[in-house]
Amino acid sequence: MKKRLMQKRQIEKHFNIKDFILITIIVSVWVNASEVFRYFVLVRPEMHDYLSLVPNVADMNWAIFAIWGVWDTLLTALYVFLFWLCANAFGNNTRSILISGFMSWCFFFLLFWVGLANMNLSSWSYLLVVLPLALVETMVAAFITAKLYLRRA
Repeated sequence: MKKRLMQKRQIEKHFNIKDFILITIIVSVWVNASEVFRYFVLVRPEMHDYLSLVPNVADMNWAIFAIWGVWDTLLTALYVFLFWLCANAFGNNTRSILISGFMSWCFFFLLFWVGLANMNLSSWSYLLVVLPLALVETMVAAFITAKLYLRRA
């Protein structure tokens, strides 16, 4: 039984593009929902308030929304790939979820928001709100990815 469980937790060593694309599409539903929620509820009002003198700051129309959709899908592909790399190194387990989720958060959100605050385009105190929510997003994305890779095995 233990040997069977260990085999099930292993991830394919070769990169399967079909699995990658399918998992990216499924996980992108969560990532897009999380990003849209965070943008409309937190980021957009903050940007309108903090950068009120900038014309059309944090504007939203269909073209901008489409660009964000592409951005979120690219972000998701990077989440899924980073998880796959971690799962190859450590197995499909909690360690891979935590490492890939945390590293995704560092690469994409921590650097981005610290850079914005450092350039005075966001308040430093706002990072205490937006960064924990982004960490939840990356951890949930890594968890969903892990479960989907288990189902594909």
